[in-house]
Amino acid sequence: MKILYGIQGTGNGHIMRAREVIPALQKKAEVDVLISGIQNSLPVPFSVNYRFRGLSFVFSKKGGVDFLRTYHQTKSLQFLNDVRELPLEKYDLVIQDFEPTIAWAGRLRNTPVVALSHQSAVLNEKAPQPRKKDPLGKQILKNYAPAKQAYGFHFKAYGQNIFTPVIRETVRKTKPTVKNHYTAYLPSFHDNYLVPFLSGFKDIHWHIFSPFASQAYSQGKLKVFPVSSEKFLQSMASATGVLCGAGFETPAEALFLKKKLLVVPMKNQYEQQCNAATLQQMGVSVIKALKPKEKPAIRRWLMSDQNIDVYYPDQTDLILSQIIEENVNQK
Repeated sequence: MKILYGIQGTGNGHIMRAREVIPALQKKAEVDVLISGIQNSLPVPFSVNYRFRGLSFVFSKKGGVDFLRTYHQTKSLQFLNDVRELPLEKYDLVIQDFEPTIAWAGRLRNTPVVALSHQSAVLNEKAPQPRKKDPLGKQILKNYAPAKQAYGFHFKAYGQNIFTPVIRETVRKTKPTVKNHYTAYLPSFHDNYLVPFLSGFKDIHWHIFSPFASQAYSQGKLKVFPVSSEKFLQSMASATGVLCGAGFETPAEALFLKKKLLVVPMKNQYEQQCNAATLQQMGVSVIKALKPKEKPAIRRWLMSDQNIDVYYPDQTDLILSQIIEENVNQK
């Protein structure tokens, strides 16, 4: 059996999940890997057969999606050519984690493609939605990487074929401790903004992980590090609390490690608004933006106790077996 697995390469979350999913999938079949996207900073520990530009959102440096830069960096003709030339017929099963090249190649050729992503769960009618409606954002999320057959990951198993998060094995083996620092990971903010903003909390030690930092440096009680999976995990596992965007993987890992959590959903990003709504229902602290007017809310969070109990069992192998059974063996 031969499988094609497509990964959305914008950001680091999809690659972090793939580092767990692909080795498990390789025990069951021969696997080719496709990555598309232009903004990620994590290495991949497996062979990549296809690398495409894809359709990538470009982040600004002040907390949101930069639509103008996204438009200018989109190569529509290249994307269409990649869609046309992708040899889906070589594979017994095609899976995409919010990867648009595979998704649209399957849609245009009427070839079955399975979605296995957090976005699939967010779009489920049983998943929490933000109070403020965003019809355009929802349509973008729905049509960016469409699939008729979908399996999803969310903070809770809200319905059929929605599973709890894939937690990295290294995280599962980590024994959390509590030291006197807070860990911050907000990749859509430049550290030039984060350092002066977080310095305003005089008695707090911060570990800031920034994709814009080329080397580590310190300023007062703040330490800034380039993005590193290993160093970030060490910092998060020993932190008093975690301040991060309302993505999926980092909040899920923070909850798994029983860390006090504060999230800031990215502007113009419907998925993160949905995540924020879900996390808030679970008892996680949420602020609308990282601006001076939110400093009192951040101080309240710093002074608070937060204890949210989650159960995230290791079920990756069972999920992949289910997908193969339902989409290959039943053909």
